[in-house]
Amino acid sequence: MLRSSAPAALGVETVALTDCDREPIHRPDAIQPYGLLLIADARTLRVVAGAGDIEGRLCETWQGMPLDTLLGIPAERLRPTDAPFGKTSMISDIPYVKGIAEQFNVMSRVQGENILVELEPPAPLGVSPLSILTEIDRLAEQFELSPDVTALCGQAAEAFRRLTGFDRVMIYRFLEDGSGEVLAEDRSDQLGSLLNHRFPATDIPVQARALYVRNRIRTIPDVSYIPAPIRPANAGVDGIDLSDISLRSVSPVHMQYMRNMGVAASASVSIVLDGMLWGLVACHHATPRLLGNEARAACNTLAGVMSRQLRAKEELATYQERLRLRNAMDMLQARTDPDLSVRDLIRTLTPDLRAMFPSHGFAVLQGDDIRRDGICPSPEALAALGRWIEQRNDAGVFSSANLASVYPEARAFRESGSGVLAVSLPLPTPILLLWLRAEVVETIEWAGNPHAKTDAPSGAPLQPRTSFETWSETVRGQSARWNNEQLQTARRLRRSLMETHHTVQLRELNQTLNVTLTEREKLLRQKDFLIREVNHRVQNSLQLVASFLKLQSRSTKNDETNTSLAEAQRRIAAIGLVHRRLYRDETFGVIDLSRYLEELCLELCSSIGEDWTRQLTLSLTPALISADRAINIGLVVTELVINTSKYAYDGAPGPLSIALTLHDDRLAVSVSDRGQHDADPQSSGFGLRMMNAVVSSLSGVLKYDRLNPGLRAVVSLPIEALPNGMETGLPH
Repeated sequence: MLRSSAPAALGVETVALTDCDREPIHRPDAIQPYGLLLIADARTLRVVAGAGDIEGRLCETWQGMPLDTLLGIPAERLRPTDAPFGKTSMISDIPYVKGIAEQFNVMSRVQGENILVELEPPAPLGVSPLSILTEIDRLAEQFELSPDVTALCGQAAEAFRRLTGFDRVMIYRFLEDGSGEVLAEDRSDQLGSLLNHRFPATDIPVQARALYVRNRIRTIPDVSYIPAPIRPANAGVDGIDLSDISLRSVSPVHMQYMRNMGVAASASVSIVLDGMLWGLVACHHATPRLLGNEARAACNTLAGVMSRQLRAKEELATYQERLRLRNAMDMLQARTDPDLSVRDLIRTLTPDLRAMFPSHGFAVLQGDDIRRDGICPSPEALAALGRWIEQRNDAGVFSSANLASVYPEARAFRESGSGVLAVSLPLPTPILLLWLRAEVVETIEWAGNPHAKTDAPSGAPLQPRTSFETWSETVRGQSARWNNEQLQTARRLRRSLMETHHTVQLRELNQTLNVTLTEREKLLRQKDFLIREVNHRVQNSLQLVASFLKLQSRSTKNDETNTSLAEAQRRIAAIGLVHRRLYRDETFGVIDLSRYLEELCLELCSSIGEDWTRQLTLSLTPALISADRAINIGLVVTELVINTSKYAYDGAPGPLSIALTLHDDRLAVSVSDRGQHDADPQSSGFGLRMMNAVVSSLSGVLKYDRLNPGLRAVVSLPIEALPNGMETGLPH
């Protein structure tokens, strides 16, 4: 026994295209000579080419003959129309075609412009079709009851050997890297055992695996045969595709390979799951042996039964793992405390998290804080690994069962971390969860050295390897693989933890907002109290000033002085009215200008004379405005009303209209009368200068329009934004 030690596994990788991969095995231009091949024109049914000893076994003058005449089969039977596209249709209702000294089974298929007919000597099973079906039905029940894939393959090897009679039957499974492993075997003493042996991917090249999917059964009754070429050479069918022809000649490389293995005859049955080549039933015999049509049909049916049970058992294992992981996630979520941060939650649930994915160690990395549980590399090694994983940007989840192959530094801790599953949480201080698997040292028994190369001169025929002696290879640096269900659950776990983090963030934000709102409401109440108190004191002060002015007017006999004192009282009243309204309203600092102007004008007219109140007309649109702007507008309106009372009607009462309108982003207050105005309204005077100054401070415009009769004064100013999101024109 030969041995070798490898530092890393033959990983899952794309197998390089070899010379064998390039060999056109589907176009050999020859057949195996145990049968005959006829190629006829599909339109005329005349035979244009053939292969095998047709003259000695079927008819001496076969070239150019009508196919139906040559075989004695009606023409319509030779154009199969009920077979699936690309499949061979066996002419089952014609038992045999008589040759010169033997009989043949007949199979035909249409391929392009040709009809390909295979004639093969019968090899009866010796039992009735009903017996075969009964046996297959019994085997189906046995396969279904088998506990796992290994047991199923063992039962299948025994069943196929009984059915075929071959000396050695192996169940051969393809691995992810294209190599294959013998999972089960049943044999006689004529051939040695290859159980649990591995074969390199190059032994069954890429195009051969593709043919195994297309053509599910392949037989070689005698590996020492001499290929029978298609003839005549000038028939125009060179390179015809023989992929679906059972008699198709096999690659000379494969023939030599079988002879090197000590095999005289072989057959293979494809095991296909969901259109993918899962493996082969490989049958070997120490002497030449023909597997007839009946046996091949039975093998094909049994392989289908086996494929369905393999799929069921693999799906069951997948379902059980998925169910276990789902239950683990449910338990984890049930134990999640919504009041804990993700960091504290991970601390609490560390045992559950570690048990979720079978591992030898579990580590949590957050900044400089590294916590380990179980068998783990050193903190320094984990920190370096964490930095490397974060730089990869693997969408939050990274896994490897051979970490050293992508992260060479992992060779230093392969005993505790040959495999890793990482879940990254992008928090303000990122958290990295690591599940670590220890090295699993594996000894692979190869059927021959897979690394040996056959030395051949350039341009020489391809040569297969010659030795199948057991060659042991020790593979290091690998761990048990992470399956798809575990990777999907890791992604779900990451989403769940991130959702928990966002929930905690929202809850903390809500708590902060509630505290902020409570403090703000408290400050607002204090502010409102102070504003009320200030307004109350200002109002009292204004009333005191008004009282002094009133007393002063009573003590003087000068009419002009009394008039000035009365106007001053009215101006103070305009200011005092704003403060009274601020004192009463709930919205401090903001008042309804329409209500303010209504009260102001009524009080002004009442102070001038009751007859003026009856002449007053108001058209006021509701509008919210800040208190300081309201005071200024009130002063202007007061001045305009005083001027009207003095000059419009020579001191007598008359019609007086006051309007408040909103248009786009401007506010307009107009004071109109129907009197006679001889004086220029733009003349200088204290009142006019005061109004111009006030209007200018409001970024407004004061203009006069003569109405003939009458005069209209219009104050127009921009609307300014109010506090707390209020809008002018929407009073509360």
